[in-house]
Amino acid sequence: MRRRDFITLIGGAAAWPLAAGAQQGERMRRIGVFFGGLDRDDPEVTARIAAFQRALAELGWMDGGNVRIDYRWRGGNTDLQRKHAAELVALGPDVILTVGSPSISPLLQASRTVPIVFVNVVDPVGSGYVASLTRPGGNITGFTQFEYRISGKWLELLKELTPNLLQAAVIRNPETGPGIGQFAVIQALAPLGVELIPVNALSADEIERGVAAFARSPNGGLIVTAGGSAIHRELIISLAARHRLPAVYPFRYYTVGGGLISYGPDSVEPTRRAANYVDRILKGEKPADLPVQAPTKYELVINLKTANALGLEIPPTLLARADEVIE
Repeated sequence: MRRRDFITLIGGAAAWPLAAGAQQGERMRRIGVFFGGLDRDDPEVTARIAAFQRALAELGWMDGGNVRIDYRWRGGNTDLQRKHAAELVALGPDVILTVGSPSISPLLQASRTVPIVFVNVVDPVGSGYVASLTRPGGNITGFTQFEYRISGKWLELLKELTPNLLQAAVIRNPETGPGIGQFAVIQALAPLGVELIPVNALSADEIERGVAAFARSPNGGLIVTAGGSAIHRELIISLAARHRLPAVYPFRYYTVGGGLISYGPDSVEPTRRAANYVDRILKGEKPADLPVQAPTKYELVINLKTANALGLEIPPTLLARADEVIE
């Protein structure tokens, strides 16, 4: 956690005694948090937890004061996912925040009554999690990650970076709807003369073999889709550098970690916004009546240090559009 985030949380804690006095005699509420796709020691996880706790504090909910927050992580296999989801439900939470698509199915298998708020999920209607965006129905609602059409923007950026592009490797998870959907959009929007090569992201070995085989041909670049790739992002970034491949990523944290360019929604902001839905549910509202919301902030981030290492000159028009340039 950044020092500034820590200080902010401590500062919010100072207001707790006043809130406690108004709520004496009330039972402590319980919030479950279930992370999917990222390890617990990942800096991105730390940032999201800090944002969620800070937003809750601003709404008057202090962990260890008038609310208890229990955390679980998805784990590496289906059985472990179900075990952790069942453990979280068995604790009797008033509401569960779930981060990422992989954690939703195990939770819904464990309970169809405990209120659930999701964040960073692609196509919740197509995946069957909600009935509609405006009226979710059931016990779940939340915040989408992005629409599939953003996938075409990644290809557009790659072509802008490398006008002589002849082929693009698309790293995706072939076993999920979002992985299939993103690749389909990129295929539909690919210009004539650009061949798309899918690289499955089911394991580190599979990614490494796929990128190495792809890199043997000239005039190529990488597109990294969302979902299933984040846990391997250090490997993917290092492979792009080793094989001198320009690469476009879906989130800022890839570029901060050394990736060339990223375009996508703020990955932390939905977790902050989710605190508002958690607050409303704790106060009696139902997930079925809370509409699923889309991202409100997208950011284009360019890493000039990586561009220089690849010998790429970023077009001035692209630099002018960037929300952040890392030098």
